[in-house]
Amino acid sequence: MKVLHTPGTEHHFKRGLSFTPLLNIKMSSPEPIIRSKQTETEVNGVSTQVICTEFSNYIFIVLTQYGKIGTLVSVTPDSRSNDISTSTISTKVLLGKDEPLTHVCAKNLATFVSQEAGNRPVLLGLALKDFSLEAIKQMKDAIKSCQVW
Repeated sequence: MKVLHTPGTEHHFKRGLSFTPLLNIKMSSPEPIIRSKQTETEVNGVSTQVICTEFSNYIFIVLTQYGKIGTLVSVTPDSRSNDISTSTISTKVLLGKDEPLTHVCAKNLATFVSQEAGNRPVLLGLALKDFSLEAIKQMKDAIKSCQVW
């Protein structure tokens, strides 16, 4: 804990007179350690929440139509690829249903995020009712509107 000291104010505290000198001290507010944005939009008539959070080593995105994190998928670019635009993406379900459609959806939604974020991995939470191609396109737009990377 940082204690601020203003010379000449000791007597005010000892006598219990005034906190006024402390109220006039201006402190700069630091940049937030974790940046996060969220939005709510309609995707094919279904209310969809999107939350994007940037950490130093990965991007965390939640897309939900149920109000839950849902299936958690790690989307990781191939570390051997030097070219961001041609990197290979691998997906791994960490929590939830491990189905082929989950991997396809995760790659479609997170590849552009990873590329734009300098090939950082993406942790993606999916709780969706609609996995259609049109829904995925709308969700990509929603993710772009919450860009924190």
